[in-house]
Amino acid sequence: MQESLSVDGQAKRLHSVDEILPWGQLFVYGLQHVLAMYAGAVAVPLIVSAALGLRQDQLIYLINADLFTCGVATLIQTLGLGRIRVGIKIPLIQGCAFAAVTPMILIGKAHGLTAIYGSIIVAGLLTYLLSPYYSRLLRFFPRVVTGSIITIIGMSLLPVAVKWSAGGDPTAKNYASPLAIGLTFVVLLAILLLYRYCKGFISTVAILLGLIVGILLAIPLGLADFSGVLRAGWIEVTTPFHYGLPTFDLASIVSMTLVMLVSMVETTGNVIAVGEIIDKPITPDDLTKALRADGLSTVIGGILNAFPYTAYAQNVGLVSLTGVKSRFVVASAGVILMILGLFPKLAAIVAAIPAPVLGGAGLALFGTVAASGIKTLARVKFDDNRNVLIVALSLAVGLISVYAPSYYHQFPDWVQIILNSGITAGSITAIVLNLFLGAAKSESQVVTPEAMGEVVLVPAAEDAESEVL
Repeated sequence: MQESLSVDGQAKRLHSVDEILPWGQLFVYGLQHVLAMYAGAVAVPLIVSAALGLRQDQLIYLINADLFTCGVATLIQTLGLGRIRVGIKIPLIQGCAFAAVTPMILIGKAHGLTAIYGSIIVAGLLTYLLSPYYSRLLRFFPRVVTGSIITIIGMSLLPVAVKWSAGGDPTAKNYASPLAIGLTFVVLLAILLLYRYCKGFISTVAILLGLIVGILLAIPLGLADFSGVLRAGWIEVTTPFHYGLPTFDLASIVSMTLVMLVSMVETTGNVIAVGEIIDKPITPDDLTKALRADGLSTVIGGILNAFPYTAYAQNVGLVSLTGVKSRFVVASAGVILMILGLFPKLAAIVAAIPAPVLGGAGLALFGTVAASGIKTLARVKFDDNRNVLIVALSLAVGLISVYAPSYYHQFPDWVQIILNSGITAGSITAIVLNLFLGAAKSESQVVTPEAMGEVVLVPAAEDAESEVL
């Protein structure tokens, strides 16, 4: 906490989440966040484009539109829109929802791109409208549930880092080569050494510096290919409805709405995880603002030829590992993403970072998310087997799709959308078991406005949000 002067001259404590750092630090910390989430952000347009057989120029446009909209969505979430009470204003980065990949492919093959965007716009509007009602469910998230969810988030992401460390493409001949895996652990070692022996600013950008070390090593080893930078254009401006006005198909809208309901569960877990890390209690009103940001960003995504948007788990570990809690750091990441979306050559440079280099950083980041969940669970009472069963079974169900991706392939599509997301399946399991087994209500994380007297934020009143950027 820092002190600042209110209008009446009295000192109020400024939460570290509202601290504005020097411009140079904002840029470097923000760039670190961008690098942590970039691979995940571009994966969705790559998969969708390949499945729909889009041309190379269409793929490039999709990536640019996605990055630009990621930036816009992140600014909405971190800075907030006070007059309409949108955006939770914590260090939470926004990215395209992976749960939407399969439905978008099915919709695109059946009805074309315009039907994808029509379903995204309607699903975003419904998410916005349903947010206040969904947020009332926050009382069903005591520590045993949230700790389990946060742990599942980290453990679900770790296989992604492992895949990166082996080269990223399991079909490649050199997949899991000693060279790729060795480079991953060199990056990881560099991060550990920087974190252990350096202090202050250097320690907090250990992830970024570790990535730079990995890139410099990958170039002479022949693992970095920057030829795509030469082929990329200099500037590409994303325009609304580039592929035509949206069309609306009822089945497609229902499918995309289900995706957003799944994403709301994931966003809730990520919001609570960040709240734990930054020591800021999350109220139902906070969650409403976060989910409204998801809904509004998804509508914007449909207008700007992009995708549904949700809170990204990839960056939760970075907030914990660096200890930098300022939401303006993540806001700066949003600005960088918008710039990358306007200049394809810059985006191509970031895209050229070898997968094994990202793998080294991913192991540290995603492992930290899981550790944060374990830290939360350490505050849970395990005097009887009820909480033990909640944790055990939610982890087991949540990790089924991680260890066996085709486990639910014979189920209906709408069931697969829910269960193929380990985070969602594990979250639902934890919530249902907590209700069924009657776990102790005294451990609930529900925070009423009256209970928040000890945490003084600036601005202190909701009306003060009208000054939001």
